Amino acid sequence: MTTAITADILIAGAGIGGLTTALALNAHGINATVLEAADEIRPLGVGINIQPPAIAELTATLGLGDALAATAIPTREHLYVDHTGTKLWNEPRGLAAGHRYPQYSIHRGHLQMLLLTAVRDRLGPDAVRTGTRLHTFEHTPSGIRAHAHDQATDTAIAFEARALIGADGLHSVVRAQLHPDRTPLSAGGMQMWRGLVELDGFLDGRTMIVASDDDGTRMVAYPISARHAARGKALLNWVCLVPDSTPYTSGDVGLNRTGHVDEVLPHLAHWNFDWLDIRDMLARSSQILRYPMVDRDPLAGWGDGRVTLLGDAAHPMYPIGANGASQAILDAAALATELAGHGDVATALDGYEGVRRRATTAIIQANRDMDHAERAMAARPDKDKAATIAAVTSSYRATVEHPAQG
Repeated sequence: MTTAITADILIAGAGIGGLTTALALNAHGINATVLEAADEIRPLGVGINIQPPAIAELTATLGLGDALAATAIPTREHLYVDHTGTKLWNEPRGLAAGHRYPQYSIHRGHLQMLLLTAVRDRLGPDAVRTGTRLHTFEHTPSGIRAHAHDQATDTAIAFEARALIGADGLHSVVRAQLHPDRTPLSAGGMQMWRGLVELDGFLDGRTMIVASDDDGTRMVAYPISARHAARGKALLNWVCLVPDSTPYTSGDVGLNRTGHVDEVLPHLAHWNFDWLDIRDMLARSSQILRYPMVDRDPLAGWGDGRVTLLGDAAHPMYPIGANGASQAILDAAALATELAGHGDVATALDGYEGVRRRATTAIIQANRDMDHAERAMAARPDKDKAATIAAVTSSYRATVEHPAQG
């Protein structure tokens, strides 16, 4: 027996993109129901960065500024160093760079829970249906019908809605049905380890370091918790990127694959900062995750009629540039604006894609270009590296801060 449920806008996926979409639609007076396959939403993952344009949406439009400030670190600077900790170059970020809103470094899971709480407070406790796995969908004369499975009751559910938004991440069910021949991941030739560790402090508490050596190994590290900072501590997020052409499967790509310190340490054994004990940092990390760096080639079109994609389901990108979550938030804002401004759903979704697809395609390529440039920099003399970094970051900012549209 199948249970029939009517929704207005149906969103697949209760990640950062899906939850922000629900809030953005609600801000425009549009109801949404979010389907999440996981039985329970828990604060998983490690640190991420949210760039000023996305913080503007979360703050000015969605009213989450105080909650973000209580949780996140307003990053002030990116500091580029070599494997001895010697400064190569630095650039101001967020407010220090003249933006109206900060760049926030935050635990991914804490941001997700912040958004989840806001959704349930504003849209109601049943707005997010956990343990509900989407399987297929189809267009109907009046909208879409989505077929899902309630894992708690082991029953089939058919949702009737005006539109379906696939915000269901890297392994999107919605994308797989829309684009069955465009699902392969593109390998970046890098293996990544990410971890969290509590330290007594880290530089000024608001700096992100980007370190590299002559072998092409890189490490990025930054504090992510305002609550730790209030106690005089730093919850440090770190990521180590190592060139690696080892084949992988799609199951290797996810938030929860466990890594080990003895996998990372050999790549950093010759590193020596006089202001950070790297070996101790790795050894005391409470959680280490491992996965290959991947993205997907951009799609020529995201949606079909009353169905579209958002966030990683639409445009997965390298973490180089720290823009994935920010772009999902900007997707959500644009989607809500278009749906609020058009009576015809298909026209609105087409308009949303027109606003966002070229911009995110450019950022996917910019992330690839930055990755290639940072790798190539390993072979340059130290005296040339500062100028190279300045040129690379300037080019990247030009793409991200002035995106193509239409």
